[in-house]
Amino acid sequence: MASLNFHHLRYFWAIAHERSLTKAAAKLHISPSALSIQLRHLEDRLGQPLFDRQGKQLTLTEAGRIALDHADTIFKAGDELVNTLKGRPLGAQPVLRVGSSATLSRNFQMEFLRPLLESAEAHLVLVSGSVRELLLQLQDHTLDVVLSNHAVPRERGAPWQSHLIAEQSVSLVGRRPRGAKRAFRFPQDLHGQAIVLPSESSVVRTEFDLLLDSAGVRPRILAEVDDMALMRVLARESGALTLVPPVVVQDELRSGLLVERYSIPQLQESFYAITASRRYPSVVLRKLLKIHQRG
Repeated sequence: MASLNFHHLRYFWAIAHERSLTKAAAKLHISPSALSIQLRHLEDRLGQPLFDRQGKQLTLTEAGRIALDHADTIFKAGDELVNTLKGRPLGAQPVLRVGSSATLSRNFQMEFLRPLLESAEAHLVLVSGSVRELLLQLQDHTLDVVLSNHAVPRERGAPWQSHLIAEQSVSLVGRRPRGAKRAFRFPQDLHGQAIVLPSESSVVRTEFDLLLDSAGVRPRILAEVDDMALMRVLARESGALTLVPPVVVQDELRSGLLVERYSIPQLQESFYAITASRRYPSVVLRKLLKIHQRG
């Protein structure tokens, strides 16, 4: 078999980074039709389409994303050679692109990624956004995994897999009460109490409201928050009880700034790593999921 034509690979690399065949052709000083022919030669050589074509819009296929990763590595080789000879070697690393729901605890994300951070086994690209936005990127092969506290149902054309990687009871946390007090009584002691809660879109919030409604307890809601970083700040600064998984405020609990007033065993926060079916799955991601996956 003929070896790979690196001129064709360079043309593909330019198209992928410009996200436009017309712009890439202008940059390369060739006609769009000639560039399109060169791209098709590469696709024929690889036996895979590298782009999904919808009108003038080009979106990388899974094979295209893999080809781009390799092309990036190949075209950095000259820089790596120069740096190596100057005593500054740059080792190529696999890239893992991780999307994380904006509502997810940053502490949880750190715990999930810690094995890679400690081993420096991969170059991490971290993206935050809504689950809807992140799933579109997962489908377009620009993300390898999405972290969320909600499982995603499998859909036709988008075969998501939700890997359960952690579960944790939810607790009421707050500042240490002054003076000797009896043990916190749940849910009675919440009546009229200032409290910070997850937003109503949260599964935990729905279940929490049901528990209080059945007991006829009405707390005074100080804030409803869908951002765990902000909830952590409010737990520290507001003086109100806050309903969170302990991992959100683990540093404050360790330091004694906050204490766990009551753990609610009926409420569980679940954490998921969402992937899409891949013909070429990430080896690094597979190893990471094996470390964490529970079922």
